[in-house]
Amino acid sequence: MTFSKVNEISFLFMRPQLSFAFSKLLSRAAPLLAFVSVVDVSDAETLVKGRRSLVLEGQAAQLVVDIAGGSFVDFHLRTPNLNPLQWGEKGENTAPRPMGHFLCLDRWGAPSEAEQKNGMPFHGEAIRVEWQVLQEPVERDRKIFAEMTATLPLAGLTVKRTVELAVSNALFVVREEVTNLNKLGRIFNMVQHPTIGPPFLDEQTVVDANARRGFAQGNPLPNPEEPAAYWPEARKDGQAVNIRHLTNDHNPNVVSYIVDEDIGWATASNPTQGLLIGYLWKTAEYPWFNAWRHVENGKPFARGLEFGTTGLHQPFGILVAKGRIFERALYQYLDANESITKSYACFLFKIPKDYKGVARVSISGKRLVLAERDAGPERNLSMDVGEFRFGEIMPANRN
Repeated sequence: MTFSKVNEISFLFMRPQLSFAFSKLLSRAAPLLAFVSVVDVSDAETLVKGRRSLVLEGQAAQLVVDIAGGSFVDFHLRTPNLNPLQWGEKGENTAPRPMGHFLCLDRWGAPSEAEQKNGMPFHGEAIRVEWQVLQEPVERDRKIFAEMTATLPLAGLTVKRTVELAVSNALFVVREEVTNLNKLGRIFNMVQHPTIGPPFLDEQTVVDANARRGFAQGNPLPNPEEPAAYWPEARKDGQAVNIRHLTNDHNPNVVSYIVDEDIGWATASNPTQGLLIGYLWKTAEYPWFNAWRHVENGKPFARGLEFGTTGLHQPFGILVAKGRIFERALYQYLDANESITKSYACFLFKIPKDYKGVARVSISGKRLVLAERDAGPERNLSMDVGEFRFGEIMPANRN
């Protein structure tokens, strides 16, 4: 099977009220519950609830990429048909906006007041522009391949993205090449913002990661890293909070951690729903893991499994003045006409009802292996990833 397009789709908007603030940012949000029927067609794009989209269709899973903003809006197994990335900022039906897993480029968070007056949006322009399709989904070497690009006019950057979905497994790999079109070098940030929402997200959902030392974004400048916390803990009013869980209180709602290992990973598992989603990336490319939690009406509403080049949610002037936290840089530099490529992988697993969460993620030979917390190897989850050759697809590569 190569690819197919969504012909019909209906969304049930979960209520009540969808008012929410993500620390000065994204206005109002609504989780989306999608029921999809799929048919084969020849066009490169299709309409998903009136929005132009690419659909990559494998035997094990389906992946939907929104063209107006470039978000990954749906990634689900054939069975169960449950999409963890079920979240989206509310807005005009066809307007570019962040949904599901979106890309923050050229910044993470707010612009300066002067930049905002000149039109720079929160989290940068990648989620506010139309992307162009360079290659419609096509099957190559047991993978479904697609390619797209976007130009960020204020930032003076382009981003070229290739997406590969395994035909026989619930795994996709993304490579994104960012090029500086400016005549001068500049600093920038690039943060992946996977966002999970209900019904996958509820009080039973557990987030695991190999994060290490961290700090809450609400801590006062100029030294927000004091006091430090260690994953999975954060501090609230001097008391420890376990960030793995989210029930009726999201404070501290954004906590940023460094990852000390060469490969970073984060997972969200819901035993009641029988599903796990996870991400894998190289920390030479993305040294920070940022955990966002949000509650509405006393219920979990959104969680961000964010990984990127910065861990300080501030405009560039503050990042430059601070420079580093925990010996990790808070921004990157891209010279005139220079390009940089970054990659990551995303996967889904079915899990048993008594699953306890993830202790470790590793690549063993040609297999992706997840070790369960407080369990023996007989409870490992594993997947054949040989067609992707992980050692090659995640290079710390500069051109």
